[in-house]
Amino acid sequence: MQSIRDHLEIVLARLAARAGEERVFTKLYTEAARAAADASDARKRAGVTLGPLDGTIVSIKDLFDVSGEPTTAGSLMLRDTAPAQRDAIIVARLRQAGAVIIGKTNMTEFAFTAIGDNQHYGTPGNALDASRIPGGSSSGAGVSVGEGTSEISIGSDTGGSVRIPASLNGVVGFKPTARRVPLGGAFPLSATLDSIGPLARTVAQCAAAGAVMAGEASAPLVPIPLAGLRIGIPRGGLFEDTEGEIAASFERCLGKIELAGAHIADLSVDDMIADLRTATKRGSIAAMEGAEVHADWLATGASAPVDPHVSGPLSRAAMLPIPVYIRAMRRRVALCMTMDERLASVDVLALPTTPVTAPTIVSMAEDAELRDRVEGLLLRNTQVANQFDLCAISLPMPGTGRPAGLMLVARNGHDGRLLRIAAEVEALLGSRSAMH
Repeated sequence: MQSIRDHLEIVLARLAARAGEERVFTKLYTEAARAAADASDARKRAGVTLGPLDGTIVSIKDLFDVSGEPTTAGSLMLRDTAPAQRDAIIVARLRQAGAVIIGKTNMTEFAFTAIGDNQHYGTPGNALDASRIPGGSSSGAGVSVGEGTSEISIGSDTGGSVRIPASLNGVVGFKPTARRVPLGGAFPLSATLDSIGPLARTVAQCAAAGAVMAGEASAPLVPIPLAGLRIGIPRGGLFEDTEGEIAASFERCLGKIELAGAHIADLSVDDMIADLRTATKRGSIAAMEGAEVHADWLATGASAPVDPHVSGPLSRAAMLPIPVYIRAMRRRVALCMTMDERLASVDVLALPTTPVTAPTIVSMAEDAELRDRVEGLLLRNTQVANQFDLCAISLPMPGTGRPAGLMLVARNGHDGRLLRIAAEVEALLGSRSAMH
């Protein structure tokens, strides 16, 4: 049996070998990680365990507070802010569970945008092809799990920022119901939509990390047989402009799920999506709430360069009158209730996580129009779970040349059931690390 410390040293050696061009991590906690690994090995020898995460190599997105250092959130502006007084709640909980926190992963500035590029700290190349985008905003998280420099990486998801990089890097990404995992000590984008969730190789790892972060007792993940389950397919707008390979792979997966005895039926949600789009036509909830987070520098001017893809939407949202925001929020509450009623007839929704695979980094930098189009497509399917206050998970979908995800979505608070269904689908598709 390889010791935790030996495993950690292998990862640290890989990272040391590319130290000059490191883009996946923004900070390494080499000595603290060694101490945590040694402590875990000592517990193992003594026959003691702190639970399923004990000795697991975990990285955290660069927006979680670590005591004694500034939280930069992918921005140059925050490099010189006051150091955090204490660890973020989830960081403290992961440490208590015996996780070996190896470092902080790169992200898009202020967790805005879905492409995964960062002009200040470099853009991490996709885990399977470094010339392609990682997806965002938890860009380094997706690459780290995909390349094996973390077993679990903790990201945040406001419109898909955990599931998009999971889809594009061929790993599992779980977005819990918002507020199940406390946001204390996480740099905010949108208090309404932000969720903290894990990326990992397996559904079981995501479930274990989710339970620790939520402060729940860990329990073994028991898959739910698919026979008799009702799977809704939200055909319509969420299936338009899907790459042929992704569409074909999705239909093959559905065929296997149906053969396993699940009942599959179309369930349209287009009317509610259109309704919310009308309510947020002048500004998205994420942009309006983000504009409040960043109101001070938006008013006075930034103290360091800010990515125009971030500052543009935020400054536009900052100009909107207050009733626009309150109306959007009120409409959302009503639509969340309507969505919950609609989803009562199924166990989960299934759809492609992203309708496209990762384009090249160069193409996104060279063609502004293409970039906007791709970003809209990357966010389109995932953001539904945030907007309507649902939980969701992305699983690697077998049989596509470049990675893409199969997304399962469940009602608010049905996280445990979603994970159990996902574990069964994962076993059925044999998608567990098919890429490696």
